[in-house]
Amino acid sequence: MQLTIAIPNRITVDRPVTKVSAEGTHGSFTLLPRHLDYVVVLEPGILTYTDEEGVDHYVAVNGGVLTKAGPQVRISTLAAVPGERLEDLERMVEEAFRRLDETEQAARSAQVRIENEILHEMFEFEEPR
Repeated sequence: MQLTIAIPNRITVDRPVTKVSAEGTHGSFTLLPRHLDYVVVLEPGILTYTDEEGVDHYVAVNGGVLTKAGPQVRISTLAAVPGERLEDLERMVEEAFRRLDETEQAARSAQVRIENEILHEMFEFEEPR
């Protein structure tokens, strides 16, 4: 199978694999090469894949959608953090998601400022002069 994991700005994984395991909304599952085509919504968690040499690799995903069509397994997610060891991955995930939270907070603050400015201008426009 060919596994491709995409986040909005790049491809984080694109390689041949023999097995993919993850957690979907209806529970955990494993995909093997001869399995039927499949679509599932992923839960946030750790996805495991096995490369052609039999080595397991780990990717933390922030939810997403997985599709298997023939030999192609594609995952689209907002955030994916690959790691070779589970212990290292936990630290990397905490740091990556902390940065993501900070970015989201900054975006929300900017949105609130813009909304307040619009409301202020609307009230100024409506006030009798």
